[in-house]
Amino acid sequence: MSNLSKPSAPEIPALSKERTLDLYFMDARCKLIEVAAFLDRLDRSSGSSDFRESSLLAALDVLSDGQPDRARRVLMTLSDPTTEPLPSAGTKGACGAWPHFKSAR
Repeated sequence: MSNLSKPSAPEIPALSKERTLDLYFMDARCKLIEVAAFLDRLDRSSGSSDFRESSLLAALDVLSDGQPDRARRVLMTLSDPTTEPLPSAGTKGACGAWPHFKSAR
């Protein structure tokens, strides 16, 4: 029986901070401004908030906490942590955040 293990991918060297900033800063800047504009629209809106706003604000806290693995932690903040399937869907589409999210704020 032969060993059919998957060959390992060659290691790609990390970019310097300067090169990373050169490549990705303007895109990240644009996305941050879009998030800021969205939050301003929420502030000007009437009515009550819901789990989506709480989830988004918690995800923003993750971005600024200085800890590693931010992308995974933001995704988990916005994700349904349950493992059991629902008996039936409550809506026709995804809403982008878990409806039962409880903010620690």
